[in-house]
Amino acid sequence: MDLTYPAEAEEFRVEIRAWLEENLPAGWFDEGFELTDDERRAFNRDWPQKLFEGGWICATWPQEYGGKGLTTMQGVALAEEFARAKAPMRGDFFGDTLVGPTLLQWGTEEQKREFLPGILKGQTSWCQGFSEPNSGSDLASLKTSAVLDGDEWVINGQKVWTTQGHNADYCFLLTRTDPDARKHAGISYMLVPMKQPGVEVRGITQPDGTAEFTEVFFDNARCAKDAVVGGVNNGWKVANSTLAFERGQSATTGYRRFEEEFRLMREAAEANGRIHDGDIRQRLMQYYTKIQILRINGLRNLTSAVTGKKDMGTAALGATNKMFWSEMHQRAMELALDIWGAESMLIDAGPESASWPGSGRDERREGYPVSPMMSSFFFSRSETIWGGTSQIQRNIVGERVLGLPKEPKPPGE
Repeated sequence: MDLTYPAEAEEFRVEIRAWLEENLPAGWFDEGFELTDDERRAFNRDWPQKLFEGGWICATWPQEYGGKGLTTMQGVALAEEFARAKAPMRGDFFGDTLVGPTLLQWGTEEQKREFLPGILKGQTSWCQGFSEPNSGSDLASLKTSAVLDGDEWVINGQKVWTTQGHNADYCFLLTRTDPDARKHAGISYMLVPMKQPGVEVRGITQPDGTAEFTEVFFDNARCAKDAVVGGVNNGWKVANSTLAFERGQSATTGYRRFEEEFRLMREAAEANGRIHDGDIRQRLMQYYTKIQILRINGLRNLTSAVTGKKDMGTAALGATNKMFWSEMHQRAMELALDIWGAESMLIDAGPESASWPGSGRDERREGYPVSPMMSSFFFSRSETIWGGTSQIQRNIVGERVLGLPKEPKPPGE
């Protein structure tokens, strides 16, 4: 296996690194560097504009839509350098990773011209309106309706687990536009303004005090007739494209946050003596081994993308990847609790750093003193749910990869 990157990617890597060194706050690369809470808020506020000025938000998009038109390997080098520097690389996850690529694939020229600039500039915030109280894993059973009234759709229903719904400007929303069609066939994918009468957002408070998961109620809310992406009643196909973007990101960089977690766990175990516990040592090495499997599988997926060669092995990797890392991470965070023991319940459990990998959420409610490490543990419980539950992923692997018989459907479906 040749793990070297082409010259164009390595030359581009040098350019990226130089830009990061020039634009990140002074001292960023120094050992032990930390931003204060006020500095971090200011950084998070100003960083998207710097990213836009550098052309790094959605840099792999075609130049005609504001991207840099990077090659696959240049895009990989970009992601790797930002990951190595621990610098945020996007303005809005839901915009530039999910709905943006979906618009590039399915959107009309008018939709691209209207919505892509705000994503590229990091100025428009998005949320995902898919799940409902009784339509999670069985998403196609959704009940939220949209009825055409002149030049607008009138929307009624409820969505749940709508991450960042309280901050979003728009929602890419799945609605039922043909109640008489088969459940997969009567769904449309719409771009709905969130800041309007008829849209109510309620935060669902989590154990660490955050409320980034929300429930959204639509009561005669409206969106334009031409806000449907991919055609009326074709939303199921469009939504599956969005989910594929969510599950397939970060092939060669996703493992890095887990490596950092492993380092912090190992150092803590060495400091408090639990490294001498045979069970802890075994679980640490299991975690390390799985991180390396994740890294190598990422390289295999990258090779498949670059060469354009697909085989059963890479197809299976793509189908199992999200299930693999999310379940791995839940077990790893249980290991972290066992390493810190009763100290896990303290507000300063874990390293003094406020940037425990994967926590990254600063909306804790006052009165909920939870450490970043414990916050990461709580968030890991959601990782086997969002982006497709592990149960659904196993069905996909069984039916589409292994060729097993399809799961029996209820009568009439």
